[in-house]
Amino acid sequence: MDLLRLLTLYYEERPDPQNPLQRVAFGTSGHRGTSLKGTFTEAHVLAITQAIAELRASFGATGPLFLAKDTHALSEPAWATALSVLVANGIEVRLEEGYTPTPLVSLA
Repeated sequence: MDLLRLLTLYYEERPDPQNPLQRVAFGTSGHRGTSLKGTFTEAHVLAITQAIAELRASFGATGPLFLAKDTHALSEPAWATALSVLVANGIEVRLEEGYTPTPLVSLA
């Protein structure tokens, strides 16, 4: 796998909202996809995280949000993107150093 290309496309690829394959799609543990196909990009993570911030605000959630990352190649940049949106929305974020298995986040 060409990691440099994967990371570059994460930031540069713009999903086509008319293409159903490039829309946000959730699996059992969150949004799934790859920047190589335009299905997991910074634009996706920005939109998803902003929607979470707005949803929290709509029902008055004020508690902290736990944000973690796993070992997938795009986890680190997606984590940084999500963190920037959450902080910009004034949400207190709790961070785990290192990698966290997805099931543990569900229990946080």
